[in-house]
Amino acid sequence: FSRDWAQAHFRFREPHSDLAYALEADKGGTRAILMAVQGNIIKYLLFVRNTEYTHLERLHKISQKEQGEALAAALADSLWAAGEGREATVCLLSAATHFVPPADYKADSFTERIQLFEFFEKAAAQEFIFDHINCFKREGSHGLILFLYSLLFSRTLER
Repeated sequence: FSRDWAQAHFRFREPHSDLAYALEADKGGTRAILMAVQGNIIKYLLFVRNTEYTHLERLHKISQKEQGEALAAALADSLWAAGEGREATVCLLSAATHFVPPADYKADSFTERIQLFEFFEKAAAQEFIFDHINCFKREGSHGLILFLYSLLFSRTLER
C-alpha cells in the first residue's frame, strides 16, 4: 500500500456542526471507498436512525458518538452485503504477528498482524465494529486498509 493508503482512516467533520455527518476525503485512491461509505452513512442517518428530527435536520449537528454509530452501521451494512447477507468478517490489528512470512514475501508489519472476526448476524457485526470504532477512525489506525481487507474476507476469495 502507498503512503496515502497507510495513513487513510475514517475522519468526520467537526461534531455538532452543519457538516458533522460528512467524512473528510483527501485526494487519491482512498476517496472512492470513503464516498461509498459516505452514502451508507447518509442512508443510516436519514432512514434508519431513530430520532425526533425530521428530514435533513437528521444530518446536522450530530455528536461524536452518533458519528461513530453511523460509521459502524455503514461499515456493517457494506460488509454484510459483501457476505451476501449471510456473514461478515471484520479485520483488526493485533499486537502479535499471526504468521511468519516466507522468504519471497515482503513483510509490511501490518498484514502479518491482521486478526479476523466472523459474524453471522449483522447486528452483532455492527455492535462489534462500534465497540472497536477507533480502530477505523483513529489516526495511524490504517482504518481504510482494515475495511478493505474486511470487505475482501467478507466477500471471500472464492467469490
